Amino acid sequence: MVQIDANSFSILSAALLGGLLIAACWTDARMRRIPNLLVLTGTLAGLALNTMLPAGMGLFSTTPGAIGLVGALGGCALGLCALLPLYLLRTIGAGDVKLMAMTGAFLGPAAISGTVLLTLLAGGILALAVAIWQRVLRSALTNARTMIVHTMVSALTGQRAHIDMLPTVGTLPYALAITAGALLQILLERHDHALFS
Repeated sequence: MVQIDANSFSILSAALLGGLLIAACWTDARMRRIPNLLVLTGTLAGLALNTMLPAGMGLFSTTPGAIGLVGALGGCALGLCALLPLYLLRTIGAGDVKLMAMTGAFLGPAAISGTVLLTLLAGGILALAVAIWQRVLRSALTNARTMIVHTMVSALTGQRAHIDMLPTVGTLPYALAITAGALLQILLERHDHALFS
């Protein structure tokens, strides 16, 4: 029987997660959707790896190893819940929420928290880059201000707060932001600088 050390498991896990995220980016950029089969397969793989591999601090930490089924389920649930408000406000799609949950099954609760913050940062940069590229930055900033003011006034007057999306740049393939956030979190974790780990 061939013995594989924890570091090799970490590299294989990173390759699997990276491949899944790249596939999600490809389909999101081309069709503006992320297939449920891809997300389900990835979630089951993340849960299985974190259940069956030797114990450790996480698949991608400086002392790599599995966090167990409970940790993987916690990461999956936290990833789902973190982006759910954005889905309810209709700013991202359901596939993006499920993709973050899949990523959480690999990373666990602590690392997915950092991933969510890095994803939101990457998403903002992506939106700004697209607005500049399409020469609609001024319109996008005006729309953002209008939405914020409208939401605040609605909340202060006791109305149900909601964001009315004003068309500016169209839809963005948010899988790119999730992938950037996850890969940056993994790099930081491998160098012992991870957020929330």
